Amino acid sequence: MSFQHRHLLGIQGLGPTEISFLLDLSDGYVEQNRSADKKKSSLRGRTVINLFFESSTRTRTSFELAGKRLGADVINMQVSASSVSKGETLIDTAMTLNAMHADVLVVRHPDSGAVELLSKKVNCAVINGGDGSHEHPTQALLDALTIRRRKGRLAGLTVAICGDVLHSRVARSNIHLLNIMGAQVRVVAPRTLLPSQAARLGVEVFHDMRAGLKDCDIVMMLRIQNERMRGNFIPSIREYFHFFGLDYEKLAMAKPDALIMHPGPMNRGVEIDSDLADDYERSVIREQVEMGVAVRMACLEVMVDNLARDRDAHA
Repeated sequence: MSFQHRHLLGIQGLGPTEISFLLDLSDGYVEQNRSADKKKSSLRGRTVINLFFESSTRTRTSFELAGKRLGADVINMQVSASSVSKGETLIDTAMTLNAMHADVLVVRHPDSGAVELLSKKVNCAVINGGDGSHEHPTQALLDALTIRRRKGRLAGLTVAICGDVLHSRVARSNIHLLNIMGAQVRVVAPRTLLPSQAARLGVEVFHDMRAGLKDCDIVMMLRIQNERMRGNFIPSIREYFHFFGLDYEKLAMAKPDALIMHPGPMNRGVEIDSDLADDYERSVIREQVEMGVAVRMACLEVMVDNLARDRDAHA
């Protein structure tokens, strides 16, 4: 096994061999998911709990489908209707989950670091489904798989990540992964939507969309995260789209075969022109969704295998 971690809490700290191992395993699941018989029994008898403190139809459904295709019992815990919303602490939640004897816990939480805290209190493997503005590792893996299948590699590509970098866990995980795998990463955003000292993340910083997209292989757009904003970060939606929204005129600065990506959900006419988002020759947004199921199948299987070895070692 080339991935020895008990949990998948982030991309930061992983090595290129570990990332390649997960991508290679995911590749096999892409083909399986396109076949008539999509189900396996490798996780039969195992329990996967999706614990989402934030709503996310796309990620939760993707993990649910991934678990079921591997034969696992999948439980979706509705936090808004649970005792958590009545004041139960994260530690109390961990005690409850331990009593359920789950094998994998997929957690999304609005606070950075909450998933790591929970991982220290539960007896099962934990996958970070997104925590605050910190990380979203499976999104970065599915983006990497999408790029690798289209371009054949990650090393040496120039990737521009554009938009609300400040509030985006997707941006952070992608920056870590792309740097680890040898890509050249740019971030393109107004100054108000960039973290302070963004260059320390190992990226080139641009405040002009056309300059930032020049000769790029990949253009990765980000959603404006209004729910995380405290104050006015952009003058208006119309002005934001004029300067930082992706349209055909700005895209012309990138390479002719540059791919367009977006983690979703999209704000059409805000981050990206609607016709461009649906341009099947340039946009791989639908492929990203497909790759998501395959990547999450691979991550669930690896986590269960590692947990089983860990339990056997301590038996």
